[in-house]
Amino acid sequence: MAPTSDRPASRTALWQLLVGEVLIGSVGVFVHESGQDPVTAVFYRCLFGALFLIAWGLARGHLRGLWQDRVLLRGAIVSGVLLVLNWVALFAGMARSSIGVATMVYHFFPFVMLILAALVLGERTRPADWGWTALAFLGVIGSADPLRLLRQADVGYLSGIGLTLLAAVLCGASLLMSRSVGRQRPFAVVTVQCCVGTLMLGAFASPAALHPGPHWIWLAGLGVIHSGIVYVLFYSSYRHLPVATIAVVAFVYPLVTLVLDYALYGHRLDAVQLVGLALIIVGTLGVNLKWRLAPRRAAALDVIP
Repeated sequence: MAPTSDRPASRTALWQLLVGEVLIGSVGVFVHESGQDPVTAVFYRCLFGALFLIAWGLARGHLRGLWQDRVLLRGAIVSGVLLVLNWVALFAGMARSSIGVATMVYHFFPFVMLILAALVLGERTRPADWGWTALAFLGVIGSADPLRLLRQADVGYLSGIGLTLLAAVLCGASLLMSRSVGRQRPFAVVTVQCCVGTLMLGAFASPAALHPGPHWIWLAGLGVIHSGIVYVLFYSSYRHLPVATIAVVAFVYPLVTLVLDYALYGHRLDAVQLVGLALIIVGTLGVNLKWRLAPRRAAALDVIP
């Protein structure tokens, strides 16, 4: 049982995480309503996000001594390039499929991290985790609406699914690298990543976005909310919560996205997609909560007289 003094902090952290997941679930709506192409949307997400994070980091002292930490800076820059490309691919995938479908397919990224950690970093992986990964991949196939692809070969839709899978791979690689360089200073890492995205995409953002209009509200929201407030909430809550809680609450994100996609744009999931979503959820929980695919034989032998 957690000490009584830790309970208020844990309760506050849980609410912070819940609010963060609800907010990040609306990212696709902000991209769609901004009316901008993926590169332009990501550029302003990085720009407004960087401004917010720098101001917050300076006020809270999170960026102190950052420029002297060469190892962190190099890792943050490389992972930042991957993260920015991931956002571009994800937003392009949403535009070609739907916000809900793309979000479900995108949630294969934790398993990409698992695979890369095993293949590249040599981390030991439980055999059960490979089983949960295979189950989740079946879920990705189901969530991509295979019946639609069988009924009609929609090249645009298929490219959207492919771009979303590419985004999942880039996201997994970026998060794995961020984890290795920013265990103690995750806030500093994400601030550098947003700065990298601003410099990287500035020359490619559409100048048409510069005209006055309501799209600025959505673009500013992408940065301030989804790359600023959300990251502050996440990193403030993670250290107070067990992995199991974080893993379960993470599914608020796709659920909020699916609700908004249906409520605002009329996109509903068919039975196969719902089964696919369930498989992704079970697979993710199986990995994070260290479930076993079958009970250990030793446990069965213990009950034999």
